[in-house]
Amino acid sequence: MAVRSAAAVGPPGPERNEEAVLLLERAHYRHDPRWLLPVSPRLCLACALELLPEPCVSLVRKKHMLSCFRDAFVRHTSLVTQLVAQDQRVCIHFISILFGLLRSVEDESVTELCIEVLVQLTIQLKLEQTVRCLLDECHKELCNMPSMRSSLATLTLLGKLVDAIPALADELVKEHGNMMEHLLRGLVYPNEGVQASVCYLYGKLYSSPVAAEMLSGHFREKLCSLFLSTLDGAQTKELQINCLGLLRQLLKYDLFVSVIMNKSALAESAESVEGPAGGTSLPLVLKKLLLSRDETLQVASAHCVTAVLVHSPAKHAPAFIHADIPEFLFEHLSSSSEVLIWSSCNCLILLAEEPLFFSKCHTVYGIEAVVRSLQESLKTNNTELHKQVLLLFAEILTRQPEEIKLFTSSAMCGDAGHALQEAVSSPVLEVASEAVKATSAFLRKDHQSAPPVQYKELRALLEAMLRRCAEFSQMPLNRRPVGHPSSRASEKAVLRRGNFLLSTLEGFRNACRLAVEFQNEPAAQENPFTAPSAEKEETLEAFSEFLLSACDSLCIPMVMRHSEQATHPALMEIFLSILHSLFVIVPHMKDKFSKKLAASSFIRLTLELKARFCSGLSHAALNQECSSFLYHMCLNLLSAPEKTRPLSQEEFAAVSELLQYGLPQINSRIPESLAFLSDCQDVEGAARQRQYCILFLFYLAYIHEDRFVSEAELFVAVQSFLLSLQDQGEHPPPVVFRASIYLLAICQGKDREPDEAVISAIRKFLEGVPDLHLVYTHHYLLLRFFLMYPELMSRFGHRVLELWFSWEERSHEELDDGLSAGQLTLPTNLTVLFQMLRSSLSILLILLDLIYSSTVDIARKVLIVLRIFLRRNEDVQVGGLIQGHFLLMLQRLLVEHEASPSGASGNLPLLLSLLSLLQPRDGPEQELDGVAVKLLHQVSKLCGKCSPTDVDILQPSFNFLYWSLHQTTPSSQKRAAAVLLSNTALIELLEKMLALTWAEVGFPNATLLCSAWLLTASLSAHQHNGSLQVHHTLSVELEQVLKALSFPKKRVTLLSAAILRFLRTTLQQSFSSSLVVLVPSGTQPPPAPEDTALAPLGTSQVLSLVIGLQNLLVQKDPLLSQACVGCLEALLDYLHARSPDVALHVASQPWNRFLLFTLLDAGENSFLRPEILRLMTLFVRYQGSSILSQEEMGHVLQGAALADLSALPKTTLQALRGFFLQVQRRGLLADHNMAQMLQTSLESLAPGASLAQQPLQDMLCLGGVAISLSHIRD
Repeated sequence: MAVRSAAAVGPPGPERNEEAVLLLERAHYRHDPRWLLPVSPRLCLACALELLPEPCVSLVRKKHMLSCFRDAFVRHTSLVTQLVAQDQRVCIHFISILFGLLRSVEDESVTELCIEVLVQLTIQLKLEQTVRCLLDECHKELCNMPSMRSSLATLTLLGKLVDAIPALADELVKEHGNMMEHLLRGLVYPNEGVQASVCYLYGKLYSSPVAAEMLSGHFREKLCSLFLSTLDGAQTKELQINCLGLLRQLLKYDLFVSVIMNKSALAESAESVEGPAGGTSLPLVLKKLLLSRDETLQVASAHCVTAVLVHSPAKHAPAFIHADIPEFLFEHLSSSSEVLIWSSCNCLILLAEEPLFFSKCHTVYGIEAVVRSLQESLKTNNTELHKQVLLLFAEILTRQPEEIKLFTSSAMCGDAGHALQEAVSSPVLEVASEAVKATSAFLRKDHQSAPPVQYKELRALLEAMLRRCAEFSQMPLNRRPVGHPSSRASEKAVLRRGNFLLSTLEGFRNACRLAVEFQNEPAAQENPFTAPSAEKEETLEAFSEFLLSACDSLCIPMVMRHSEQATHPALMEIFLSILHSLFVIVPHMKDKFSKKLAASSFIRLTLELKARFCSGLSHAALNQECSSFLYHMCLNLLSAPEKTRPLSQEEFAAVSELLQYGLPQINSRIPESLAFLSDCQDVEGAARQRQYCILFLFYLAYIHEDRFVSEAELFVAVQSFLLSLQDQGEHPPPVVFRASIYLLAICQGKDREPDEAVISAIRKFLEGVPDLHLVYTHHYLLLRFFLMYPELMSRFGHRVLELWFSWEERSHEELDDGLSAGQLTLPTNLTVLFQMLRSSLSILLILLDLIYSSTVDIARKVLIVLRIFLRRNEDVQVGGLIQGHFLLMLQRLLVEHEASPSGASGNLPLLLSLLSLLQPRDGPEQELDGVAVKLLHQVSKLCGKCSPTDVDILQPSFNFLYWSLHQTTPSSQKRAAAVLLSNTALIELLEKMLALTWAEVGFPNATLLCSAWLLTASLSAHQHNGSLQVHHTLSVELEQVLKALSFPKKRVTLLSAAILRFLRTTLQQSFSSSLVVLVPSGTQPPPAPEDTALAPLGTSQVLSLVIGLQNLLVQKDPLLSQACVGCLEALLDYLHARSPDVALHVASQPWNRFLLFTLLDAGENSFLRPEILRLMTLFVRYQGSSILSQEEMGHVLQGAALADLSALPKTTLQALRGFFLQVQRRGLLADHNMAQMLQTSLESLAPGASLAQQPLQDMLCLGGVAISLSHIRD
């Protein structure tokens, strides 16, 4: 023996140690130490070679030896391998001993050890001769084996060897092909252990494609039926598992799948004809395994079904469906095993590709299990399971036929929606992505039609989906330079975002489609079970409005943000489809939505998409969607225009046809489109229509402030387009011409002027338009365009200004008030108009004509604009121009409407308001020229033809007449008064107006009464001072006047001030006016003797009047106080002249001191108010120091000395000087220092002193009444 001869040189005596049990003691001393393993366990290979074949050695010792060898092999693989590989002959001998032991021992544990050691040796030694030797031994053993039962170990060894060394499968089939017959015998042997070993070996052989191909005939002719029968009859789990393992290997090949399924089909047909005696059907076998309670077998069975279906679901799925496999797979979805659920889902996904799967109503039966499985799986952390269940759910939702309702109740549909909502919110992107796809399939009409429709749940689901997409799209990206590894990762991240956004948009589009489809379903409009008082969330209208809001706030921002990083045609196609569908979903919002889209550059976006992706025939679907979206958005914009008139039905139809034809043809970039628009060559009909379409798109974009085209380039292009039309003798449709002139006006800059030929062409085109409103678009630059060129303004200026004012929407009254208060800056449109007015005053005449000839609304706007212009441009002298023009209109009006001028024009009051507005309020007094006098005469004549109820005409007329009596030179005032006094009708009207002041009913406008009293007072004063001729006297009831002031009712303060001014004038004239006749009120008792000197006043009347004046003074209204003090001055002067005692009595009333201190209680330096200074002057003049003591006068003097006189108004300084003069004249200051201070103050207040008084505006318009402050005060 080789080992012994080699060991002869070893140590002379046996070696004993603690591991003697591993050694053959009687022989070990002869063995060479090189066969001893140098590490624990101290195993000697030579001893093993001698010990294992010895029949006298117990089986237990042999088993221990093999166990230790195996352990050493596992722990010290390289050392044991080196030990065995020292001599190939020893190695082969060792393998032969092990194989012999395997063949002779029946103990199962020893057999397993032998097989394990043999396999390890074969793997580690890698000796071809060793392997071939082992295979030969196995072949011989199988051929010489009298019974298949004893071949179990050999078969197991072969299976393990082929499993460990897959290449052996090919060699085994090639070199030992006749061994297959022995395997067939083992398969029919009535021992499931042997059958299991055969199936295991077959499985390893068929795992090799080469071996499988060589064994294909063997399988088809001999093995297939035998194997199926074995699988069907397998009882032990080992055989079942090995059979399923072999089946899994066989099912990898189309050939074997076809053979098996054909055999199964034949068996099923034979069974249906002949009864149960037929062959075995694989679907039925797998169904039986699915019904078993063993989870492993159920999973393996599901895998096998999947393995068959992957080859051809359409071909093989019907067999499994007819076998009711789906029913049991759906039941397994309720299992607690995640592996089984995953396998069942995988199998069902493939079965769902066959229509028979749905027609047999398996999905209706199983959808509840799917939803429940999804709900339960989401509670786990197995994301793969989440994805698989969602994938199955999506497949069912997508493929379910519409005629077979999947959800039989709204509750089940609601559960599905809740599950999807939770899945969509998953933090794992892959899960959320699958959930979004499932949601997209879920949003189908037939899935949601079970009444009532759960709109609230649908909304929550969509919100969750959009929110998840928004969160993902807002995650920051790590931007790196191109080519950097992180850059590639960033590109992948952008792609993932795009895909997720695409899926989200698909789901949202399906929701929009659902809303459109439900519009024709009366039962889906509103939840019939909703209480009448409940919020209308469960309605189609609320759901539709939510879709619009969600798109506006989430979809559009997400798409725009993503388009900055990447643009995908498919994504943009879906996006535009959504926007298009929203026009239908929310029809009452489509106009507003379209305007917002246009203002957000969506015209530009769509044109850029078409130019980038749709040139030629590429991306036809995107081109169609872009064109459709633009078409409907443009029509929406035209159906509700903001700055121009709506189109007629004919125009709308023509534009619709134009856009429908032209939009699909526009696929060029902006420069190319401009070049095409500028083409001056002979343009054919189709090309011209395309030009119209391009121009129209630019027009709509510019109207909504989307100026993506260069203004300079567009300006040139539009000019060329118009000249081309003229050259070819064409007249563009009004809507196209409207776009052309609007774009020219907008694009015209300071350095860009249209050619004269263009202006001429525009005028020619405009003359062919029936009305300018057909081509007008409201914009201040278009107004400037028409007014800038005389050729256009002379012909169209009036109409374009009328249109411009008619489209002005801003509240001009508020604008006027705000500008008067200094709170607002002038709007741009008015700034431009005012510039044009300054450059061409003839525009003022057009505006004046508009006030007269236009509607009241337009005329009012023009009036306010002119008022603002005149206030802000006082250097522009336009009064004479407007007065002359107005005089002609007024003369024509009085001639045409002599009987009733008030019915001539509703705008006449506005013209009169403008006339009064033209009169200056400050500066030097004006001289009335001939035109002004004629105008004054005509206005007074107009007033005489009116009744007191014609307030709108009389109020501005009275204001104009009052101004003529106060803001002109003295000579002009006298001339104006003479003109007015000569108008008997006017005097009669004033008499009626004054009498109406006391009327209980029919009380006219209080402001008009104010003007009547002021005008009467002014005429009386001018007549008295100038001794003017009176043609008709004016009667006034003195008792009513005194009663109105002595016992004032609640009336307008201004009216009281006006009556006071009238009474003051009357008192100043000592009741001797030639114009005003004071008549008694009814029968009066004879005056008392002491009242004779005061006639026509009585003492009681005087005292009542004084009390009334005191009461009015206490109101502390500045204007009313001035009027009261003036009236009191005139009254005391009148009393002093008639009865000094009565005057002193009135001035010495104790209440006067109380009144004075009440007025002085208004604050620090309150005495520096002109009315209080005049009142103190009056008391000092008539009563000396009884009202004001010397000490109090000293306080006033000191306060005045400390005050900043330069900051006081002129009226205050005059009143202060008058007070000081009266004090000095009366000699009321006994103290020399105080008298000296008084003298110094008087010198500083002398008329020649240079004090920078603040200028005050004399003529005011208070509440619509023109008032001269000096008239009230002086």
